[in-house]
Amino acid sequence: VQLQAFGGGLVQPGGSLSLSCAVSGPPWQYYAIGWFRQAPGKEREGVSCISLRDDKTGYADSVKGRFTISRDNAKRTAYLQMNSLKPEDTAVYYCATSRVPEVCSYYTGKSQYTEEWYEDWGQGTQVTVSS
Repeated sequence: VQLQAFGGGLVQPGGSLSLSCAVSGPPWQYYAIGWFRQAPGKEREGVSCISLRDDKTGYADSVKGRFTISRDNAKRTAYLQMNSLKPEDTAVYYCATSRVPEVCSYYTGKSQYTEEWYEDWGQGTQVTVSS
C-alpha cells in the first residue's frame, strides 16, 4: 500500500484547509486510515481516524468539532477537512493505513493512534497556521 498526502499550505488563524490522502493498492489490505501530525520539537500525535469497515471515526480532543475525516471509496482517497485552524495546528500532517481490524471501531482515545498498528505511511504535508 502506498499513500500520498497533499493539500497543506499556509493559512491564517480561523481559516480552513482540506488535506487529501490518496491510497494505492488493494483496499482489502487495510481496515482504517489515520491522520497524524508532528509539530516542531514535539512527538507525532494522532489526529483522526476512520474505519473502512463501518465508517466509525475518531478524533483527538484537540481537534474535535473543528476537523472532519471522510473517505471516497471510488477514489481511494481520505480527506481531513480542517476548520477554525489555530497556530497550534501547525505541523507536518501524515496519513497512514492500518491492518488492525478494530483500530478505529473498537478502540477509543489515544489507543486508536498506536503507531505500531499503522503499517504504511505517506510522506507528510506541511500545514502552517500563521498571520
